[in-house]
Amino acid sequence: MLTNIRLISVQEYHKMAETGIFHPEERLELIAGQIIRMSAKGTAHESAITRTERLLRQRLANKVLLRIQSPVQLDDYSEPEPDISVVKLNPSDYEDHYPNASEVFLLIEIADSSLKYDREVKAIAYSKSGIIEYWILDVNGRKLYMYRLPSPDGYHSESIFAEDVTISPLAFGECAITIRELLRKI
Repeated sequence: MLTNIRLISVQEYHKMAETGIFHPEERLELIAGQIIRMSAKGTAHESAITRTERLLRQRLANKVLLRIQSPVQLDDYSEPEPDISVVKLNPSDYEDHYPNASEVFLLIEIADSSLKYDREVKAIAYSKSGIIEYWILDVNGRKLYMYRLPSPDGYHSESIFAEDVTISPLAFGECAITIRELLRKI
């Protein structure tokens, strides 16, 4: 393990972006003080985001704000960009800050090539910050990983569901969705 690593804060990360250090087309996110290059998005990834957003928007109506590939500030050293963030309504639509863990109902990552990273790195980062629920939709394996009960050591509950199972977000039990709906065209 390296011990001489200098971590980058969210504030420094923003300054780097403002000064043009990153190419505008670069897909980056800050996790645990490290700048991580995000994997390229494929068509299966994009269509799963579209279907998931559409279903959540239909079923949760005006109860939440859905943010697509937008930053969430977990702490002073982590600002990932989950594929879908289901967050509390905010009068200014988060004009003055990115949602933090206490404003998040659910984070969703769509995995086609990033399953291992999403299960290991992101799950730990989300759990440590207190994100109450985290889903990974595995488009290749046609299943959903559901994480609940966050702790500093990781989530205490991990469930893996096949595509024929119906699930609901923890905060919205009335919002029933089958995993198959997320994986195929509607």
